[in-house]
Amino acid sequence: MALQSIPCKVLLNLTDTDRGVYENLRLTVARHPSETGQRLAARILAYALWYQERLAFGRGLSEVDEPALWQKSLDDRIEHWIDVGQPDAERLTTGSRRAERCSLLVYGNNRVWAGKVVPTVAQLSNLSIAVLPQAPLDALAGELGRSIDW
Repeated sequence: MALQSIPCKVLLNLTDTDRGVYENLRLTVARHPSETGQRLAARILAYALWYQERLAFGRGLSEVDEPALWQKSLDDRIEHWIDVGQPDAERLTTGSRRAERCSLLVYGNNRVWAGKVVPTVAQLSNLSIAVLPQAPLDALAGELGRSIDW
C-alpha cells in the first residue's frame, strides 16, 4: 500500500514593501511521504519569496517534469519555473527553456553542487539562484507540524 501525502495547513502573512505585497494567505500544501521538513520549509519560503497571484505548487517529487512551484499565464504558458534543493544542470536548463523566468532556492551543503552545476548553468540569462542559510532552515524545519503559521 502506497503512503499518502500529508496535507499541511499554512497561514502565511506576507509583507513586502519593495514589491507592494501585503497578503494573508491560507494554503494547503501536500507533503510527500518522502519529503523532508527542510524541503517542505524551502518550498513554503520559495512561495513567499516569489509570490505572485497565480503562483502554484507543482507536484514536484511525484512528477519529474514539474517544478516545486510555478506560475502559469492564463493561456497556460509557464511564466516562472521555481525549484528548490540542488537539481542537476539538465533540470535547470530544461526549466529555463520552458519558462520565461527560472528561479532556484538552494539549501543544504552545496559546495560540491555549486562547483559542479553553477558553472554549467551560468550562461542561462533567465535563471536566478538564491541560497538558504542552513541553521535558520533547520530551526524552521524542526518546528513544522500539520498547521504552520508564519
